[in-house]
Amino acid sequence: MTVYGSFPGARPRRLRTTPAMRRMVAENRLHPADLILPAFVREGISEPVAISAMPGVQQHTLETLRKAAVEAVEAGVAGIMLFGVPVDEKKDAAGTAGTDPDGILQVALREVRSEVGDDLVIMSDLCLDEYTDHGHCGVLDADGRVDNDATLERYAEMAQVQADAGAHVVGPSGMMDGQVGVVRDALDTIGKEDVSILAYTAKYSSAFYGPFREAVGSSLRGDRKTYQQDPANLRESMRELALDLEEGADMVMVKPAGPYLDVLAKVAEAVDVPVAAYQISGEYAMIEAAAERGWIDRDKAIMESLLGIKRAGANMILTYWATEVARRVRRER
Repeated sequence: MTVYGSFPGARPRRLRTTPAMRRMVAENRLHPADLILPAFVREGISEPVAISAMPGVQQHTLETLRKAAVEAVEAGVAGIMLFGVPVDEKKDAAGTAGTDPDGILQVALREVRSEVGDDLVIMSDLCLDEYTDHGHCGVLDADGRVDNDATLERYAEMAQVQADAGAHVVGPSGMMDGQVGVVRDALDTIGKEDVSILAYTAKYSSAFYGPFREAVGSSLRGDRKTYQQDPANLRESMRELALDLEEGADMVMVKPAGPYLDVLAKVAEAVDVPVAAYQISGEYAMIEAAAERGWIDRDKAIMESLLGIKRAGANMILTYWATEVARRVRRER
């Protein structure tokens, strides 16, 4: 074919010619330190329990949780976010197992902190949903609605016991109005000024949480639409962001990640604090399920999904593939 004149004058394909060229000009790269591993620890089990909707993920015993934490450190993962799963008999309307110093999450925090010290940023989910018999993220009023201000009192207690147990970071995730400010005051009151707050700033009411409900043994009845955000809204997230920063958030997060990359990008452009995104259980399950059926290339799909989150502006990504991907990235460097 004859090409006339100087057309095409620009040839962007020159920068895509070889793997080495593509690596050199890549605008975004994953690093193990970008990654945070969410992990579930279940009370009353002697062997880990597989989560059927999340192939490769399990409810840990304390022993296997310690091992997972060590493996994360060795892979270069930045942090671990712990979720406690109590026995059903300990669930009640107020979620008291969540503030019991000997509750499963607090025991797990002490175990992991003893095992890895400061080599891993130890984070704790600060929410009541795992511990309530109704499965909501707060205490209910006489009409069965989540009572915002009464829930804040419980969050203050949770923050203090989690900090005492060894958490470097607490993650208030219930989407209660004022939760960051109350947690900050509660931590400062007991001399835990150095414990950071990762604010679940934009946490949407999402269909993609389904597998997580199995992971934490959820007792949820109804839905969480009166406190988690409407998927239709973006400006609302920016208002939540302004409030969280005003109340003292050290880091902010968008959850889920993949379906809300526009929100993530908007938040990342607006702030001067670290931004996290949570690649949640449904995002994980979809890729694993499609790969199991041979419909997609599993490893490539995982990396592409994470790069998309990084490209949108996340400094940190919570993903169930954290340790696996960290190892892969280190091998390929």
